[in-house]
Amino acid sequence: MTTRVLVVDDQYLIRAGIVGLLQATDGMTVVGEAGDGEEAVAQAARLRPDVILMDIRMPRMNGIDAARRILADDTEEAGPPPRILMLTTFDLDEYVYRALRAGASGFLLKDTGPKRLLAAVAAVAGGDALFAPSVTRRLVEAFTRTSAPGEPVPVGRRPEIDQLTARETEVLRLAGTGRSNAEIAERLFISEATVKTHLNRTMAKLDLTSRAQAVVLAYETGLVAPGGGGPHAP
Repeated sequence: MTTRVLVVDDQYLIRAGIVGLLQATDGMTVVGEAGDGEEAVAQAARLRPDVILMDIRMPRMNGIDAARRILADDTEEAGPPPRILMLTTFDLDEYVYRALRAGASGFLLKDTGPKRLLAAVAAVAGGDALFAPSVTRRLVEAFTRTSAPGEPVPVGRRPEIDQLTARETEVLRLAGTGRSNAEIAERLFISEATVKTHLNRTMAKLDLTSRAQAVVLAYETGLVAPGGGGPHAP
C-alpha cells in the first residue's frame, strides 16, 4: 500500500530535498507540494493525502493554523483525516505545543536524518500518532508550566472527562505520561489491542483527532502533572 504525502515548506531547497527522499522510497509517493499554509489547505482538500509534512513558520498562513483548518474541514464522508507531522527548527519550538493542540500527530526537526524521517512518516501513516512519546511529553510539560504565546492553558478537569470509564481514564493518564501502548498494556495487565480500543473510544468521546491531543488534554485536565505523574501515579 502506498502512502500519499503532501510536503509543505516555504523553503524550496528543504522542500525539494524531502520530496526527493520520499519519491525515492518504495511505498511512498508525493502527491503535491505547497509553499505556505493557505496553499496547503487547498492542496489537502483537493489531493486527500494520507500524511502531510507541514512546516510551522510560513508566510500568509502558518502551519498551525493550516493544520487546524485542514482537520476542521475534514468530514467522515471524505474518508479518514490526514495525519499531520509538523516540521520545526528547534526541538522546543514555542509553537510545537500549539500544533499538538491543533491536532498534529507529532513533529520532526528539520535536520532529522533520512532514515528517521521515513520511519516517522511510516509510523504516522500506520496510525501511531506519536512515534516518540517521551519527546512529546517533554514538550507538553514545558508548555503547561508557561502557556504557549497568545494561548493560555486552561487548568482543572473538564466536564467531558466524566464521560470516560475508570479504565479509559487510567489509559489516558498513562498515555499522558509518555508510555507506549505496550508499556500501558504491561502495567494494566491487558493486551495492546485493548489499550488501543480504550484510546480510540476516549478520543471519540472527547472529539480528539490524534493521540497527541489526548496527551495534551491529560495535562490540561490535571490527570497528569508537569514533571511527574497524575494523582494516582507513582
